[in-house]
Amino acid sequence: MRLRNIKGAAEAVAISPYCIQSPEKCKGCWRAVFSNGFPIHIEIGMGKGQFITELARQNPEINFIGIERYESVLIRALQKMEQNPLNNLKFICMDAMLLPDVFSEHEVERIYLNFSDPWPKDRHAKRRLTSNIFLDIYNRILMPDGRIEFKTDNKDLFEFSLEEIPSSGWTIDAYTLDLHHDDVMNAGNIMTEYEEKFSAKGNPIYKLIAVR
Repeated sequence: MRLRNIKGAAEAVAISPYCIQSPEKCKGCWRAVFSNGFPIHIEIGMGKGQFITELARQNPEINFIGIERYESVLIRALQKMEQNPLNNLKFICMDAMLLPDVFSEHEVERIYLNFSDPWPKDRHAKRRLTSNIFLDIYNRILMPDGRIEFKTDNKDLFEFSLEEIPSSGWTIDAYTLDLHHDDVMNAGNIMTEYEEKFSAKGNPIYKLIAVR
């Protein structure tokens, strides 16, 4: 994925009060970070933050953590927070492979994966966020009754996920091949920036919910 470098993004992320600079120090005590006992929901690969910011605004009784590895992308979410701060939303700039270093066992209640990089070449399959490698990581940090919500516009990635998730010991609780025309699964749906642009062209959005 080719990203446009934004001058000063790394420096801005490093000093932002909304971005946790040493998240590994918060492992096992994220509720203390938020100064409450609310559940923890995370979005991995949050992009510019439209989805998780709106989700946090609508659900003040839940603590949200947005995870993005690129400063030039995360800076956009930080700018949104500066304009409209939310007490129940924090950000981390890191690679998803480091999740076990940041969250303890059963510390997270829900994981959102929205329009993840499809890594289309077979040799890169292990990098997909719904691969068995990442599913094992999620299994370590999710509560026993926790769940994963996954949305994508990529049919090949979705079909891969429909096979990979059950083969990794998980259950697909529900799925749809056309989210915006599915009254049940689309109820309360919050769109990402990319989802808005893509669905405006009339293309389908795929979604699944996975549980233990």
